[in-house]
Amino acid sequence: MSRAQTFGMAVTAAALIAAPAGAQTSTPAPAPAGAVAAPAVVSDPIDLFYVARNGAPIWLKDDSGRAAAQAFANVLHNAQFDGLADGPDLASKVETAIATNDDKAISSAWVRYVQTLKGPVEGVSYGDAALAPKAPSAGAILAQAANAPSLLAQVQEVSSVNPLYEQLRDDAVKAGGTPDPRVRATLARLRLIPRRGRAIVVDIPAAKLMMIEDGKVVDSMKVIVGKPSGATPIIASTINYVTFNPVWHIPQDIARVRVAPVVIKRGVGYLKLARYQTVEAFGGEKETPIDPTTVDWKAVADGTAEVHVRQLSGPQNMMGKVKFGFVNDYGVFLHDTPEKKKFDKEKRFLSHGCIRLERPDALASWLLGSDAAPPSGEPEELVRVKTGVPIYLSYLTARPADDGTIAYADDVYGLDTPGATKAVMATAATAQ
Repeated sequence: MSRAQTFGMAVTAAALIAAPAGAQTSTPAPAPAGAVAAPAVVSDPIDLFYVARNGAPIWLKDDSGRAAAQAFANVLHNAQFDGLADGPDLASKVETAIATNDDKAISSAWVRYVQTLKGPVEGVSYGDAALAPKAPSAGAILAQAANAPSLLAQVQEVSSVNPLYEQLRDDAVKAGGTPDPRVRATLARLRLIPRRGRAIVVDIPAAKLMMIEDGKVVDSMKVIVGKPSGATPIIASTINYVTFNPVWHIPQDIARVRVAPVVIKRGVGYLKLARYQTVEAFGGEKETPIDPTTVDWKAVADGTAEVHVRQLSGPQNMMGKVKFGFVNDYGVFLHDTPEKKKFDKEKRFLSHGCIRLERPDALASWLLGSDAAPPSGEPEELVRVKTGVPIYLSYLTARPADDGTIAYADDVYGLDTPGATKAVMATAATAQ
């Protein structure tokens, strides 16, 4: 027996002695000649992006890219105002990555920052699903950065969000300290407003409507918003048409507390004087008038029966001359009102949820343009807005003051003050 055979037998014997009782042993099959180990599977989206571009850098390829990376690090130092709590720590990591030529680490931080800015906003009801923010994928974010004509301009545009957002954040940064909850909440809601194009913003705490073009206020007016027992909800939707000479379909709760008691006291003749009609139901062919004497008004008043009452268009109509509807789950809308003196009040939390406008004609003209056909005078005349305009019923408890500081509005609905009593949101049953 050769020395090699003797050595092989010894190794085999040693292996058998070392194996646990009952363990099976087998000789592994030899790898095919020329075989190469399978490459590791790459699953991280940022790694995938860099693999696809053979590791080519985005930020550190030249001086302009490095300037953009440093500008991004500067942004991160104050990113707690943007909702990124560890922004300052992330800024230090980006600065280290610049010094060590770690392009991927900068991109990882950039993806986190952009997804935070473009992520969901709590407490908003989206009547138009297209307005709900959707954080882009890591690949999409990095592709946009890699293809940007100026990476520095890309960082500046993304981080500024829109002019309203940028001004409040800059003033809050100057004020220093830990971000106030009202600042954080207001900035989150302001993120929804588009940077370009037209938009309507109703600032609920300020009881004010703003017409926005490319992020700047071009006109504004006083409004009346919901009282805490019927709070105007936070909504993002789109106005597609204007309704002239609207008919008011009175919500059940309002019919119970404002109409039925007067009918009981004064008789059904009151309905004709107020241009009220009782109908079978609301909507289309179901709005067939019925005899009001057949209604049990006492049952309506005590809440054990329902009645469908509409107010015909005209000078007395509580909708006034024009209404601005938009899809939402609460039955709220913007409208004119014959009660103009209420706009003289400093605190205008007076409605059941809908928004009454100080100058509805100005809003109609802005929406429809000078070439829009004048209304014919017919009831419920719908005039299409050429391009739908997004509307944001928002709750902005912090705003820039004239002296560069932050002004805080009364948190009437208790949404932004820890421990405060929350308002009761309006519903379709009560909104007006």
